[in-house]
Amino acid sequence: MVLYRSIQRLLLAGSNLGLPPPPLVAEPPVELRPLVTAVSREHQRFDRRAIFYGHRYRSGYWAIYLLSALAVLSAVLPLALGWDSPSHHLHPFSGLWAAAEVVMIGTVSAIYWLGSHQHWQSQWLQARTNAELVWYLPMLAPLLAHDDSTAEPNWYLRVFDPGQHVRAADELGAICARIEPLAQQLLSAAWSDRRFVAAYAQWTIQVLEQQRHYHQCVAITQHALEHRVHRINIVLFLLTAFGAVLHLAVHSLWLSLVTTFLPALGASLHGALAQSEAHRLHATSRRLVTELATRIERIRAALAAPEDEVNPAVRAGVEAAIRVILDEHQDWNLLVRPHGLPLG
Repeated sequence: MVLYRSIQRLLLAGSNLGLPPPPLVAEPPVELRPLVTAVSREHQRFDRRAIFYGHRYRSGYWAIYLLSALAVLSAVLPLALGWDSPSHHLHPFSGLWAAAEVVMIGTVSAIYWLGSHQHWQSQWLQARTNAELVWYLPMLAPLLAHDDSTAEPNWYLRVFDPGQHVRAADELGAICARIEPLAQQLLSAAWSDRRFVAAYAQWTIQVLEQQRHYHQCVAITQHALEHRVHRINIVLFLLTAFGAVLHLAVHSLWLSLVTTFLPALGASLHGALAQSEAHRLHATSRRLVTELATRIERIRAALAAPEDEVNPAVRAGVEAAIRVILDEHQDWNLLVRPHGLPLG
C-alpha cells in the first residue's frame, strides 16, 4: 500500500463516502480499435511512470509533514517520561529518543533532497500529461484532415491551442506522426458511414462518463478528507487549550507534551492537506462533473439532429468535450506545479 493512500485511508476510517458505481467500459468503434492498440504501449509506459512518480511525490510530502511532528514528539517525550533525570533507572536509554529525532530529521532531509534532485513532481506532471494526451489520440483522430503532409505533427495543435503543457509534450508529435498513416487508412471514409458516426459519438459519451465518475469520486473523497482533517484539528486545538489552562494549576511535564506535540501534529496535517490542494480539487472536480454532463447531453442531442446536420453537430460536440478535458488538465498542472516543496 502506498504511504499517502494508507494515511488517507486511516484519516477517512469510518467515513461513508457513498461513491457512485463505475460506468460501463468504453468500447471504441471498430475503425478506431487499431489506433487504440497502436498507442496502448506508449500510454501504458507513460501511465506507469506517472503512477510511480506521483506516488513518490505525494507520499514524500505527507511523510515530511508527519515526520516533522513525530520529531517534536521524540524531543519532548524523554522529559515527560522522566528519562532525562539522572536518578531515573532508564536514564541511560534517554539518548535513544534523541537518536530517533535525528533519524526522523535525517529522513525528512533525505526525502526533500531526493525529491528535488530526482524531480519527482515534474516527472509526475510530465508523464501524466503524456499519458492523458496519448490516450485521447484515437478520439481526436476523426476530427482531423489526414491528407496534409505539411500539417503540424501534433494533432492537438492542429485543432486547439491547448496551452504550454501540450506544447511541452515533445514525444507526442512523434507518436502522432507514427500513427498518422494508419489513421488516414482507417478513417478515409468514416464520416460517410452513419454507423461509425453513431458508434464514435457513443464511445465519446462512455469515455466522458468515465471521466465524470472519476471527478465525482475525487470531489467526494477530497471533501470528506478536508472535513475529517478539519474536525481532527478542532479536537487537537481544544485538547491543547485544555492542557494549557490546566497547566496553570497542575505543573506536569505530560501537559507540556500535550501542548507541544498536539499543535505540531495539527499543523502537519493542515500543511499536508494544503499541499494536496484538497479544497480546490473538490471545487474543480464538482465543476467538471457539471461541465462533462453538459457535453454528454450535447453529443446525445447531436445524434438526434436532422441527417444533414448530424456530422457537423457530432464533430462540434466531441471537439468541445476534448477541449474541456484539455482545459481541466491545464488547470490541474497550474494547480499542482506551484506546490513543489520543492520536491519537483
